[in-house]
Amino acid sequence: MTTFIGKEVTLTGKQPQVGEVAPDFTIMATDLSKKSLTDFSGKKVISVIPSIDTGICSTQTRRFNQDLTDIEDTVVITVSCDLPFAQARWCGAEGLEAAVTLSDYYDHSFGKAYGLLMEEWNLLARAVLVLDEDNRITYTEYLDNVNEHPDYEAAIAAVKAL
Repeated sequence: MTTFIGKEVTLTGKQPQVGEVAPDFTIMATDLSKKSLTDFSGKKVISVIPSIDTGICSTQTRRFNQDLTDIEDTVVITVSCDLPFAQARWCGAEGLEAAVTLSDYYDHSFGKAYGLLMEEWNLLARAVLVLDEDNRITYTEYLDNVNEHPDYEAAIAAVKAL
């Protein structure tokens, strides 16, 4: 059971598991261009958050970008349903202009493909996925309580182990 602000939520789709190839997606970047998983090479961390303008989401985005972007051949992709303009504003305010933030606001295709769309809210549930250079999933954390922090150290260790 997954909860958000103390209430049970319904997640749409199937959550991909370790060993599977991550589903491709097409969602919007802050410059309003469409991006897909195939646009990013190397190892990937997909950090999924409900909204960039909340405390835990801000911390999660900042932490993964600060701790992982220096690891060779690794990109951190933060996905939320925030509008691209809000994502760009947040990145600028935080000094993370190079951070990759992608918006699933348009048709929620990412949320549905990854089993993370909370039907009741039209927001994404919190999750962290680590992918190798072939987009095979090597680590997942799907949080039962969306209002909790992910295990940052475990995700960082999973990236370093690749």
